[in-house]
Amino acid sequence: MAAARIELRVMENDKISDSEPIIFSHCMTKDDITMAGQKQPAQDGPARLSDQRLPTTFAALRHRNFRLFWSGQLVSLIGTWMQNVAQGWLVLTLTNSAFMLGVVSAIGSLPVLFLALPGGVAADRFPKRNLLLITQSLAMLLALILALLTRLQIVKIWQVVAIAALAGSAFAFDAPSRQALVIELVGRQDLLNAIALNSAIFNAARIIGPALAGMLISIIGMAGCFFLNSLSFLAVIVGLWLIRLPGHEAKTSGPVLRDMKEGLVLAWNDVRVRSLIAIIAIFSICGMPYAMLMPVFARDVLNVGARGLGFLMTANGVGALTGALGLASLKWKRGRARLVLISGIAFALALASFSLSRTFWLSLAILPLVGWSMVSQTATINTILQSVVPDNMRGRVMSLYTLVFMGMMPFGSFLGGALAQRWGAPGAVRIGAAVCLVSTLAIFWRRRELMDV
Repeated sequence: MAAARIELRVMENDKISDSEPIIFSHCMTKDDITMAGQKQPAQDGPARLSDQRLPTTFAALRHRNFRLFWSGQLVSLIGTWMQNVAQGWLVLTLTNSAFMLGVVSAIGSLPVLFLALPGGVAADRFPKRNLLLITQSLAMLLALILALLTRLQIVKIWQVVAIAALAGSAFAFDAPSRQALVIELVGRQDLLNAIALNSAIFNAARIIGPALAGMLISIIGMAGCFFLNSLSFLAVIVGLWLIRLPGHEAKTSGPVLRDMKEGLVLAWNDVRVRSLIAIIAIFSICGMPYAMLMPVFARDVLNVGARGLGFLMTANGVGALTGALGLASLKWKRGRARLVLISGIAFALALASFSLSRTFWLSLAILPLVGWSMVSQTATINTILQSVVPDNMRGRVMSLYTLVFMGMMPFGSFLGGALAQRWGAPGAVRIGAAVCLVSTLAIFWRRRELMDV
């Protein structure tokens, strides 16, 4: 036996800092020393901290890159929700028009219809981290401009509209890259957990951000909220800057239209992708308008006013947050589409029950189930899509997901408003719930192979 002192410097960025070597000192044979110097098989996915460090619910946080990304997103999303509330208040102050509130909201999401697919091509061509640094920096600059215009009391409604359009354009390129980057940060094994944790912070921010905005508008004003949102982008920008990823090789080149067509052809030819995208589109158009109609339920159906509306929205957000954390605890590797079916049915039935309720407390009890099932369905579909498509097409497929999920919402809001005008808000929500239920059952009946995904 020969005594040997071996110094191992762990270079994988998720295990330990490069400046902190791990020292093993014990007696080893020559064969042991030879084996220690040999390259060991690579792990499945990015290197992780010990599996015993964190509970299953937070498994993806074992990855250093994802921790940086996730924590930065948490701060930034809270700032974004603060700005959404303050911007709505600013529009109402400038115009005293509910119609203009809808116009600014629609213009903010309209660019997704036209730019999401080119954004997916960009995600497949260029390093996603670099694209996100650009889009997040642009969003920070736009928030700062709005803060200065408001603080100097020279802001005009056309400026708010222009800033909303530019922010929506940045989002159209940001979303596909952000969604497709997750698998590069955590690998396939922790993908569902990572997407669920991302959904958790989104819904947590949806609860925290508006509450903070409500308090801060009276203290530091709308300009202060915009400025704080601008600062919040620094958290995600710094996190992205610190992320270390392998060198990027362009996976696609040539005409943009050709690359967009390749993504659409793949989505159409793969029955799994086509079916799941169809479900997302139907739920976005027919199911999601319930959120837009919530003020009508609070004022005209339940008679609880603005304060009751806040409680209703909070209940929905708490359910969504609970669903995201519950989804993060699952370890399913196959059969995940069954959760899409279960949550789709639950969403439709809960939504129909909410439309029938005329009691505030009953509605308050039903809405968490609506939020839970909505998040469970969308996050699971997101995971399945990223798992089944080729790496070089992931950005384009996720851009299609963004297009049908976010880009269809204005059409859903218009349809929901038209139905509510004709049959009332409860009737509009019931019709949407019925369409979601029948469509989900029909798709899974025709495509039974989805149950094995």
